[in-house]
Amino acid sequence: MRKISTTFAIAALTLALGACGSPPEDKADTAAAPAADTAAPAADTATPAATTAAVGGKPAVFAQCATCHAVEPGKNGVGPSLAGVFGKKAGGVAGFAYTDANKNSGLTWDEATLDTYLTNPMKMVPGTKMTFAGLPDAAKRKEVIEYLKTLK
Repeated sequence: MRKISTTFAIAALTLALGACGSPPEDKADTAAAPAADTAAPAADTATPAATTAAVGGKPAVFAQCATCHAVEPGKNGVGPSLAGVFGKKAGGVAGFAYTDANKNSGLTWDEATLDTYLTNPMKMVPGTKMTFAGLPDAAKRKEVIEYLKTLK
């Protein structure tokens, strides 16, 4: 029984770390993850209203993004700062070690590009270190995109 519990715990930890972004060797080159007070609390998924309610001006679904991304200019975490990202070229945040795949993608972060990227980042930019599985819900992607537009 103990062996099964240990195996389950290791599997759960592996999945959780994989959802955070880059592999461990990539994380050493980036700044510390955003402080806990900058991340929105996790949404209560028991009710539909809880998944879309804004928390501190951020949509609740953004809590997934805030795990790796800060919204303050110049504050990179596991992922680059998302401040002012809307309308900019991919791979351009100073001080963040992007993969060549991202830097050379030629993408500009507009509504259509962000919608496709947030659906499945690894499919849109093969080789990205953003291992986030994506947001299949179009309404939630729209909430994130509308929020990103407000970040200056």
